[in-house]
Amino acid sequence: METQSTATFLTYIHDGGPPIMWTLVGLFVIGIAITIWRLVIILIAMFNTKSLYKKVHKALQDRENGIKKASAICAKTPGPVATIVHAGLSRVHRGIDHVEKAVESAGAVEMAFLENGLVWLATIANIAPMIGFFGTVAGMILAFRNIAAAGDVEPSIVASGISMALITTAGGLLVAIPIQIAYNLCVYLIDRIVVSMEENASMFIDTLVDLGYDNIENENAAGVN
Repeated sequence: METQSTATFLTYIHDGGPPIMWTLVGLFVIGIAITIWRLVIILIAMFNTKSLYKKVHKALQDRENGIKKASAICAKTPGPVATIVHAGLSRVHRGIDHVEKAVESAGAVEMAFLENGLVWLATIANIAPMIGFFGTVAGMILAFRNIAAAGDVEPSIVASGISMALITTAGGLLVAIPIQIAYNLCVYLIDRIVVSMEENASMFIDTLVDLGYDNIENENAAGVN
């Protein structure tokens, strides 16, 4: 069964034109690899965000060592939410304004990290049908050349060219459709992460204000004086 499937696959590769078909196969393999890579990163980023905020909130109840405890929790937790909260905690001693800027900067960096590689998925989804259409044009050119060489129109003369045109078109679409779905899925998941990042960042800053950490800069200044 596997031998027959392999033979059928190689037949389609041959009939569609090896240069074009192997290019499409290569694009598909690259697209699947990028999809798996990005989905693993994205799923890790979605891990344990709600429990993280609860742990941080609980740690911050301790005014003396709360910052250190919360920072340690964030350092041990993977994901963008932990990263932006950790960035904000590192600026608490400078005041809430610095915390907000640190959170905003860290959020922008994490957003770029999450979107890394998606441009390649979009590129593959866009160029795969074009390569397939190129094969369509090449197949039709081959069919007309065969007609011109034979001086007659018979199904057997144009069959190879038309077969090449249809196979490459189908190949391009078979590559583009799943890769486009994968791209849309990644974008959807990233949008959910961004919303979670914004919500957690807002709650984190509100928690600092509610617990009186917005006055820590003045307290530090008074201690120095």
